[in-house]
Order: sequence, then structure tokens, then C-alpha cells
Amino acid sequence: MSLDPDELGAIYRREVGRCTATLVRALGDVDRAEDAVADAFAIAAERWAADGVPPNPGGWITTTARNRAIDRIRREASRTTRERAALDLYGDDRGTGVGIPDLGSFDAVPDDQLRLIFLCCHPALRPEAQVALTLRLLGGLTTSEIARAFLVPEPTMGQRLSRAKRKIRDTHMAYRLPDEDELPRRLGPVLATIYLIYTEGHAATAGDDLMRPALTGEAIRITETLVELLPDEPEAAGLLALMLLTEARAPARVDVAGNLVPLPDQDRSSWDRASIAEGHRLVRACLDRDEPGPYQLQAAIAAVHADAPTAGETDWAQIVALYDHLLVFRPNDVVRLNRAIAVMEHDDASAALAALERIDLPLYHLFHATRAEALRRVERRDEAAEALGRAIALASNATERRHLERRLAELV
Repeated sequence: MSLDPDELGAIYRREVGRCTATLVRALGDVDRAEDAVADAFAIAAERWAADGVPPNPGGWITTTARNRAIDRIRREASRTTRERAALDLYGDDRGTGVGIPDLGSFDAVPDDQLRLIFLCCHPALRPEAQVALTLRLLGGLTTSEIARAFLVPEPTMGQRLSRAKRKIRDTHMAYRLPDEDELPRRLGPVLATIYLIYTEGHAATAGDDLMRPALTGEAIRITETLVELLPDEPEAAGLLALMLLTEARAPARVDVAGNLVPLPDQDRSSWDRASIAEGHRLVRACLDRDEPGPYQLQAAIAAVHADAPTAGETDWAQIVALYDHLLVFRPNDVVRLNRAIAVMEHDDASAALAALERIDLPLYHLFHATRAEALRRVERRDEAAEALGRAIALASNATERRHLERRLAELV
């Protein structure tokens, strides 16, 4: 019997976060939990190839990881420490003849995953550490994969992860769910971290590829877990809807030659209709709750785009109105820039230019690209070329830079 590597990979992605969360709760140590789960999956690769995948692979991994952790504690610690650790995990040492508690008590439970999400995104950790830990512990990405995703050397990412885990250990960060009165404050960094992971995958900051599907996929999967665990939090559902509706366009965003395809030129027949339907369902559920928030509003904007059979049929008036609502929650220049793009389509380029004059984003390439388009439409071609040149100089993603260079060539 052989084990399909793709099947093992799918099980790993589905179960690693759950198993790690349960082991962190059982062991009280992030590093020990990670090592134990990694050992268990290594054993699974051999055992399952011979015996087949068990009916409950997550439970098998969790139990095997727990046993490996206890064996390691016994090897590493003195007898007194060893007995104390075994008592913590088993209720008694197996060698005493006293029965071991039912293994089911160590199965993954939803609260474990939720605790781990909040631990990874603890406000005492730096934002970059929150992202890295979330991908490592919940997404199961290796240090090298996370380093490649964010274009930093692997040793740098390894140090970042080590510092974060050491801070968790040394400061005894609580592995618990936030109290009801602190949940809104603590949920914000969680959603922001997940969305940062998604946006980096959707439009990579740098590198040759426009998209990094591994990151977008993990962000969506983690958010699905979060929505399942916090069904009464509309902003979590709003974030999931936003990502699904945005990701539905992924098949049309790059052509066969690897060139970026702008939204108006995309083949909408290739958009993922199942993701759009689920995104719409979530948006409607959020509207029924009437508790608006920034992710819900962004999801509503994405839903309007998804509703349009063609680019020319987009309801730009509704999009402008939704951006006006979004500015109440997020009064920043990135939102104002996106609103200016909608104004350019709904009103005219002159109105958009007036709005752009009030935006201060000198180092953001998309600001200059948007300004270039508005200038082109009002026939100020020399100024448009200058703005495109600035956008090209600031663009660090190769696919985006090539697209801007083609626009400049067409302009001149």
C-alpha cells in the first residue's frame, strides 16, 4: 500500500493547526507542541503508507504527538521532573499501573484553535511576528516558506519566530480566550493579521509573481475556522466574504503569458462562481445583523463588482456610497484613493484628480498609477507619463512593473 503525498499534504494542512493547538494546551509549551506534532506526522508518513489512513487522522496525530512529547520529557528530565510532567499529562505515570485517561480527552476541540489564534495575534507581539506565528502554527508553513513569502532571509524569519515564541514563554502570555468585554479589542489584531496575510498573497509586495496562492489559501482557511468558532462576530464573516469575493477573480487576473489583466479587461466567465455565491451569502447575513464594520463594507464593495455582468455595468454610484461609509471606520488615504478610483468611473477624471490632490501617498505606486490614468483621461499626457514613471520606480513586484511599463509605452 502506498500513501499519496497529496493526500498526506491535504491532511497536514487541515489538521496541523488543530493538533498544534491541542498540544499547546496539553503541554503548555509552543516549541514542544510543534516538535511533537512534526514527529507525529513523520511517523504517520511511514505508518499510513503500510496500514492506510486511519478514520480519524487528526485524533491519530494528536494522540501520537502527545505520546512522543511524554517520551521526550522522560528522556530529557530528571526522574522527579519526569514524574511531575507525566502526572500533568496522564494523571499518573504509565509505569505505576494506574490507568491512563481516555485518549479522547486529548482530541482537538474548537476552543484550542481559537486560543491559539489569539495567542499568535497577542497585542504584545509585533505585527510581523503575529503574521509569522499565525502562518507557522495555524497554517503549518515552514520557516523557509514564510521567509520566501515575505522576501526575507530564512535566518531572519527563524529569529523572528524564535523571539516571538520566547516572548510567549518568558512573559507567560495567557493561552486563553479573551473575556467578553475585551474580545472586540483583541479580535481587531487577529482580523488585521489574517487580512495582511491574504493581501500579501493577493498582490505580492515584491518578486516575480503577482499572486502567492499558498498565502491566500491559508488566510481563507484560517478565517473559515475563525468564523466557525465565532459565528456571532459579523466582522469575521465580513472578512471571509471579502476574501472569497476577491479571490474569485484570481483565475482572470493574469493571462497565459503571465501579464497582469486589469479588472475591466478580465474574462468574467472564468471567475469562481461558487466562491462568489458563498461570499454573497455571507454579505447578506451581515446585512441582516445590521452591525456594519470595515470588513463588511469592503465585502459589500467586492459584491457589487461581482454582480456586474460586464465592467460597464458596474454600479459605481453604489461603490462610491459604500466607500463614504467605509471612511467613517477607516479615514485613511488608502481608502480615499480607492474612492477616487470609483469617482473617476462614476463622475469623471477631473473629479478624481480633485480628490487625489487631497491624498498624501508619495511612496505608494498605485497612487501614482491612479493619478496617471486620471491625467491620461483629461489629455494631460506629459504629466501622465511622469506619474507612470514614478509608479514604475516604486513598484517592486515584477508583474505590476511590467504592466505599468506597457501603459507608459502606449502613452508615449
